[in-house]
Amino acid sequence: MYASQFDGNAAFSGGGFMPSQTTQGNDSPFTPSKNRDAQSLLPLTIKQINDAVDASQSNDDKTNLIIDGVDVNNVTLVGRVCNRLGRLSDINFVLDDGTGTIECNKWLQDAADQNEAEGILDGIYVRLHGHLKGFQGKKTLNIFSFRPVTDFNEIASHFIDCIYVHLYNSRLRQIQASIPNQQHVPNSTQITPTKGYQAQAMPPNQFPGQHNNGQKSVEEMVIEVLHLPSNRARDEGVSRDLIAQHLGIPFDKLMLAIKNLTEEGAIYEAIADHYKSIVDG
Repeated sequence: MYASQFDGNAAFSGGGFMPSQTTQGNDSPFTPSKNRDAQSLLPLTIKQINDAVDASQSNDDKTNLIIDGVDVNNVTLVGRVCNRLGRLSDINFVLDDGTGTIECNKWLQDAADQNEAEGILDGIYVRLHGHLKGFQGKKTLNIFSFRPVTDFNEIASHFIDCIYVHLYNSRLRQIQASIPNQQHVPNSTQITPTKGYQAQAMPPNQFPGQHNNGQKSVEEMVIEVLHLPSNRARDEGVSRDLIAQHLGIPFDKLMLAIKNLTEEGAIYEAIADHYKSIVDG
């Protein structure tokens, strides 16, 4: 059995907590839409994942796991890399965050992915964005974005985010249980236990160069292009050349916006130089 190797002293050394956008943002309004449609990116601990309810056999629901009453698809994790196994086509390793372990896999599409994977070594801390799957009681993470953690404040910040989201979704369930006849209340906002905390893809003032005078930032314009119906249907994603042509902006500004969006988990690279929004799954 794999033993936890998480270094708590290393995780919480190096200064105070640096609040993330998740902890600073206001509560999102409750809506009746399904969480699986939003495909939100949720910060979780591995213990939460291991304790999750497996709903893959229920009806025709595409969601595999339920945590705090919320459908879970895309997640962000922070932990230590262990048992790394690199191959030509993919990289596989175990992530340990001190609360548990989970098997992670990243498919390598091109040379850029190969070079990135070479920086993921046993013993280092990483942040992962990925799609969570559960099958016959086993949970795994299919990674679409990962990077080394260079500031250990990020580890403390991640666990604060996990606590915030857990309390948010738990409170939502309590509110839902306390309003049994909400459909009869005029102008009330309906609450459903499958609609939990939604990490906003574009929180205000999050990206460099964003304007406060009503003018859209480059990041917002990129998201709008990716959300066009014709582009959302592209399984391979939208090429950066097509995005630049559509927006008519300098290529260097586009690449900076793409970098910001990728680091924030709002978009990911589906194949080489082709991008999709997290909302599209």
